[in-house]
Amino acid sequence: MLTASFRYFTGTVSVLVYLFNTLFWVVPIVLLSFLKLVPVKPWQTFISHLLDGCATFWISVNSANQNVFSRTQIDVTGDHQLSQKDWYLVISNHQTWVDILVLQRTFNRKIPFLKFFLKKELIWVPFLGIAWWALDFPFMQRYTKAFLEKNPHLKGKDLESTRKACEKFRVKPVSIMNFLEGTRWTEKKHQKQNNQYTHLLNPRAGGMAFVLSAMGDQLHKLLDVTIYYPDGVPTFWDFVCGKVQNVQVQIKIQSIEELINSDTFSMDYFDNPAQRTRFQQWINEIWLNKDQDIKNLASEQTLN
Repeated sequence: MLTASFRYFTGTVSVLVYLFNTLFWVVPIVLLSFLKLVPVKPWQTFISHLLDGCATFWISVNSANQNVFSRTQIDVTGDHQLSQKDWYLVISNHQTWVDILVLQRTFNRKIPFLKFFLKKELIWVPFLGIAWWALDFPFMQRYTKAFLEKNPHLKGKDLESTRKACEKFRVKPVSIMNFLEGTRWTEKKHQKQNNQYTHLLNPRAGGMAFVLSAMGDQLHKLLDVTIYYPDGVPTFWDFVCGKVQNVQVQIKIQSIEELINSDTFSMDYFDNPAQRTRFQQWINEIWLNKDQDIKNLASEQTLN
């Protein structure tokens, strides 16, 4: 009873620290976002570096919070070649919202601040929209197939506008995060898909293809990340209460230039059915290897 009460107390305090830390850093981020409106590129680049610094400190405090209250150990392999001066596309399996905290803690100060592609409409979300814009989260314009059938003259314009929005990353390193499964893993979703993987959902090629089509010539390396929870997939509350003792993270690095120069991916992905098939097969192979890696980690845990 004492242990349960103590964990409830520490979990509550930890959540409050997350909350106050977030509110604290929202203020300078929003203020700096207004300064970024000055239409001078060198000035905007300077402000962007300050904003990324705010985000980095935000993650650092969150990590310190985890060290004090959660006391979760994250064992990372394959991170010895990482640099904050490089351009990355990061892909990972997705099981819980804790994944994001694990990824942020794993890559903080090792690669540029992780960013997600967001739908253009999200820029109108109060406070968060301007914060995402200020932090250089790429906003994408995607037209539906039905819309393009009615407006064929707009075909390709969504990708073109996204490419223009990502021009700033030519002079400023970036890390783009993409969960290929598109949703968190659950047993119910897994059974519904009836797929070939034991620990994963089917990967979706479209999102990664869009990122590569928009930014392929800017990104340098692909980070293929596998997250494994030896004690079972936790909830956020489990995590903050200190019930997650260990997390294992494996990182595999691949050259994006080699990927684009091979037959695996080409910029005509969305217009070439054969190309889409080859790219999906390549992603499926990555996912089969990831599934095997998780099986191996689970076997090692059983032996220990």
